[in-house]
Amino acid sequence: MTGRSMALLVVAALAACTRGPSSPDADSAEALRRGIVTIGADEHSRYGLNWTPPLAQVDANGVPVALRDAQRQLQRGHLYQDADSTLPLLFAVLRIDPANTTALELRQRVLRQLIARGDAAIRDNAADWPGAAAEAHRIAAVLRVANANDSDVQHYLGRLDASDGLDALLLLGQRDLEDGRLGETGVGARIDFGEVLRSRPGDARAIAGLQRTQDAMIAQAQVAADARDYAGVLRWMQHAQAVTADPRVVAAAWRRIERQRIGQVQSMYGDARIHLQDPSQRGALDAARALLLEMRRIAVTDDGSVADLARRIALATQYGQFVPGQQFSESLRAGGAAPPMRVVPAGQFMMGADPREPGPSKAESPSHLVTFARGFALGATEVTVADYARFVVATGYLTRADRRGNSIVYDERSGNFARRSGVSWRDDYAGQPARGDLPVLHLDVRDAEAYVEWLRTQTGRAYHLPTEAEFEYALRAGGEGRYPWGDGAPPVGAGNLTGARDVSPSGHHWANAFRDYGDGYWGPAPVGRDAANAFGLHDLAGNVSEWVADCWHQGYHRAPSDGVAWFNPGCRSRVVRGGSWAGAPDQVRSAWRVAQTGDTTNARTGFRVARDL
Repeated sequence: MTGRSMALLVVAALAACTRGPSSPDADSAEALRRGIVTIGADEHSRYGLNWTPPLAQVDANGVPVALRDAQRQLQRGHLYQDADSTLPLLFAVLRIDPANTTALELRQRVLRQLIARGDAAIRDNAADWPGAAAEAHRIAAVLRVANANDSDVQHYLGRLDASDGLDALLLLGQRDLEDGRLGETGVGARIDFGEVLRSRPGDARAIAGLQRTQDAMIAQAQVAADARDYAGVLRWMQHAQAVTADPRVVAAAWRRIERQRIGQVQSMYGDARIHLQDPSQRGALDAARALLLEMRRIAVTDDGSVADLARRIALATQYGQFVPGQQFSESLRAGGAAPPMRVVPAGQFMMGADPREPGPSKAESPSHLVTFARGFALGATEVTVADYARFVVATGYLTRADRRGNSIVYDERSGNFARRSGVSWRDDYAGQPARGDLPVLHLDVRDAEAYVEWLRTQTGRAYHLPTEAEFEYALRAGGEGRYPWGDGAPPVGAGNLTGARDVSPSGHHWANAFRDYGDGYWGPAPVGRDAANAFGLHDLAGNVSEWVADCWHQGYHRAPSDGVAWFNPGCRSRVVRGGSWAGAPDQVRSAWRVAQTGDTTNARTGFRVARDL
């Protein structure tokens, strides 16, 4: 395609670049982007550079003088500007003598000098636009008038057409940049400016355009980073890297965005920690989990916060604000504190007696898997006399023994258990005033439930009697043996059990006891005296047996598998778990359970509390 035939393409493209927001037609735009545009004679009027030669006054007699003056002006470089310059003088001579060889030779020398000037202007156009472009077009206008058919002139006009095409492509690149067509789709500013530089290396406007394009791409990456859209960040930064304007700018942007990404992860980590301060609040755990998902999505590497938050959420899911093994005690509105609680870890165990175990009853089978998906808290010790006194003082509550006026105590004289008048929760196993640190006795199951309900109202927390599954799970504490400590004889400090070495105040011994064992107590010991088990809990295997929340069922067929209480409203018989200071060795087994009517009060049964987390 010749320069003349391409003229319309340039006209359309230049018009599109100057007349507003509408885009150039597809053919013109594509031509500009490929850098194959030219410019025709009619387009030079856009620069106001058509040239009309000044009229020099020369007659036939003045030809020699005119030729001499023309040669002198040529030497001075005064070629076309006025009537005294070289070309007007030569035109005047050739009107008189069209074949004048001197005039024709001088005209060719003028053409060569003008072409040299024009080529210099074209070269300068990359750094001095639009001044150099205007100069190149002024020269083109003169050359077309001087000798449009000269092959060197034609070649120059072609070079100028190519330069004009690159200028048009620069304008198109600017428009694409302003309109947000950056080249990410294969069409746009990066392509436009790149084409110019391939044809005109070092073009200042193209280099500046590429730099602005790269900056715009990085700005888009920043927008994506602000929205935590790091797939978008990667896409835009890859486009920015493809622009070779300044790789240091891209590297700095990567560092800045990566710092921002780390800051976003840390900010979300902090927000999630705030939610987890009280995971019982509505939506708190869901909000923390959502933040964890977002952190995992955007974190390139884990600085520890993602893993730590996942751990915290898992703990909060299973333990609320607590951690396994933690001991806590909550304040009561009436003053004082609730019994110390220990956080029991979530997990699972086989509840009931192993069929191979010697001495199990049918009530202890079938052995079945119970799973605690969430941890719970259990009283570190049995509820004490002092604990229960705080409740009675605050409420004026009357226990079953208070109302009935008696309870079952140990009679030292006979060595048996007997009912005695005037005994209540204030008394010990023998009916004497009890120390505050002893486990509270002489309570029926409703007395224990009344205390638990008071704790609920005092703390606003979900206290309850332990379920039978919770009790056995905590008693075993991960063990699978016949006894909480294993299968053999109890080790020293195993608990307040019936031992052959135990002696009552009047010299009684147990007829059925662990051989070679003694704990120094006849009757309940102060709570927490013996070592805690693996879950940090005291006295589950001995001291006093304990009420639990379940109704009595003769065996575990259809028993719950999730650790909840197996309760039937209106049931009269309740479950008692755990050996006591006066229980036979067989009653210390981990699976041992017994039925007891709910209104029973005696010197061997107490209770502890549990709490949902």
